[in-house]
Amino acid sequence: MRTSPVWSPEQYGTYADERGRPFADLVRQIRTTDVTTVVDLGCGPGALTATLREAWPTASIVGIDSSPQMIEAAQPYADDHLSFALGDVREWTAPAASLDVIVTNATLQWVPEQLDLLPGFVQALRPGGTLAIQIPGNGNAPSHAILRELAAKEPYAEFARDTSLRPDVPGPADYVDVLSAEGCVVNAWETTYIHALQGDNAVLEWVKGTGARPVLQSLPDGLRAEFEAEYGARLAAAYPQQDYGTLLPFRRIFAVAQKR
Repeated sequence: MRTSPVWSPEQYGTYADERGRPFADLVRQIRTTDVTTVVDLGCGPGALTATLREAWPTASIVGIDSSPQMIEAAQPYADDHLSFALGDVREWTAPAASLDVIVTNATLQWVPEQLDLLPGFVQALRPGGTLAIQIPGNGNAPSHAILRELAAKEPYAEFARDTSLRPDVPGPADYVDVLSAEGCVVNAWETTYIHALQGDNAVLEWVKGTGARPVLQSLPDGLRAEFEAEYGARLAAAYPQQDYGTLLPFRRIFAVAQKR
């Protein structure tokens, strides 16, 4: 059984505009000035990290991700100011008070102990620096509830039982509590985007690149196809396709913490 999913930059890139909107909304709330050093923890295939050059064109920007496939896909975006490196967010450290901005977008939801990591992130910021976080908060949506239900059934459960399918993530108030205690001024909020996705069984294509990936990658090839067919049929019923597309309500949680 695979112990971690093999991420697909191509599949993740499906619906890139919809996936990128929360990142842009997050970055717009960063108020730190004179930015020269930026780290993007969980940079994925690099396209969103590259947009940070628009906000801080002279800054040194580093994208870090634990997936070799994602880091390989990100390399074409690299230049004199932007680089990418392999690394695990749970093990990442930086010299104290050295960074202007840390961004972590759609990454910490995979880390059960994420709140324990936040003090270390804040310590890596210089006074006035900012930690900007965005995570999905849709663990109770039909897309994920159906996934957990199927993954708990045999014959799938034998292989999928060790995959991370936690529906619970911190809410905005949790981030305020932890980051305020670290001496930050915190702006935290949540919103639900209503995406009108194009294509057949669009929600299946969406989750195959993210939330369903660990389960799908845990299954043997033949069983994976069987699971995907059953899961896809149930998703198509839960998210019916309309003439204008398929509506996917997607809750997102944000926290922007500026170090005093």
